[in-house]
Amino acid sequence: MQGSEKNSVKISVWALLAMVLSVFVIANDFTAFSVALPMMNEEFHAGIDKTQWVINGYTLMFGVFIVTGGRLADRIGRRKTLIWGLVIFAFFSVLASLVNSIYGVIICRILMGIGGALIWPSILGIVFTVFPASKAGIAGALVLGVAGFGNAMGPLLGGVLTDTWGWRWILLINLPIAIIVYLFVRTSIEDDKPVDQNEPIDYAGVSTLSISLLSLLLALDLGISVGWKNPFILSLFVISLIVLCFFVLIERRVGQSALIPPDIIHNVSFFLAGLATLMTSAVFFTVLVYLPLFFTKAMQYSAMESGIGLLPVMLTFALSSFSAGALYEKLGAKWITSIGTGCLVLGMFLLSHLTMYTSYASMLTGMIILGLGVGFFYSTITTVALTSVAETRASLAGGIIYMLLNLGGAIGLAINTVIVSQYESLSEGINMAFSLNAILSFFGLLICLLWIGNKQGIEKV
Repeated sequence: MQGSEKNSVKISVWALLAMVLSVFVIANDFTAFSVALPMMNEEFHAGIDKTQWVINGYTLMFGVFIVTGGRLADRIGRRKTLIWGLVIFAFFSVLASLVNSIYGVIICRILMGIGGALIWPSILGIVFTVFPASKAGIAGALVLGVAGFGNAMGPLLGGVLTDTWGWRWILLINLPIAIIVYLFVRTSIEDDKPVDQNEPIDYAGVSTLSISLLSLLLALDLGISVGWKNPFILSLFVISLIVLCFFVLIERRVGQSALIPPDIIHNVSFFLAGLATLMTSAVFFTVLVYLPLFFTKAMQYSAMESGIGLLPVMLTFALSSFSAGALYEKLGAKWITSIGTGCLVLGMFLLSHLTMYTSYASMLTGMIILGLGVGFFYSTITTVALTSVAETRASLAGGIIYMLLNLGGAIGLAINTVIVSQYESLSEGINMAFSLNAILSFFGLLICLLWIGNKQGIEKV
């Protein structure tokens, strides 16, 4: 990371606890509702095409506004942005638990996604700023390790709450956690003073990028169910492309105060980290969708059993994320990211040989290797990306990396769904889709082997 080793913001154990709780609640919310949808279908007399937007709406807005959240955190202060994100997230969590309409829940979940998009890059910026550059690997491991644990616990916690007190408690539990985090942040983290706080906010850039991403992600999400040749879907793709062109023109004219400033755009090191992320992003998204589907359809697992079935991937993801920090300090970024992408390739390959008679035990090796790859790669590539830019850009860099992960995952999931739908046999379709993911991850492996540096960050190529 550019700049001195000296921390710009003091941090305490309580502040770290606040960061950990924030990451956990955001990550947990991505997966907790996966087991609650059947009960919501019954209560609201709605089909899965509607209730799935309880999950999709949250993830969609999170992905759309993550870059804006990162820029705001760097622009007005990470502590302030984090607090605003907590308020938005908690308020609409409670509101969503009180409404009696599926459409009301969906709207609240969408607005919760905006709160999450303010929280996540703020946390990344704070953590990577307060840790010295020599401990950047530990910072990345902390954030991604907790995120992995939150993802893993989501279906279990969501299932327990749904079966005992009802699905609304998945939302209500966010309030006390948000209050605790707020108190810790207010008392334990000093208010940071951004160096670029006098720069004007690029409202045109925020608007055009948000519209472009929203149109693209909506098209990818809805196209799976209504068909890619549907006029509405084609219109969304066209709108996304046209508005993206306007965004590029606006950014060139605005200059240094742009939503994505020139020093980020022209940073080759950061670009390579983003490209490696894009190449591998389909893996995690498709595994979260198609392994539970295989468990349910081929193995006749219940929703809860499917969530438990994913634990080898999710827990290994969490554990390897935590251990990646220490390994990063000893071996460097090149070897950890290469080992990670290598595990993604091997894990996808091993899981691309499913049949309708495959046993769960025979899948364990592939799932464990895959979890290792997800943990090693994503925690380390996040560290690599954020340490390749100035400290004042840390939150923005984190937002862009996550946007690429979300965007690549959405595109990859759409392509995988098209592939799976071409086969009468679910297992054969999954095998072909996972084979494609293995090939894409192999390109990510090449990027890591050729260009990721052995020391802090990426070599300036």
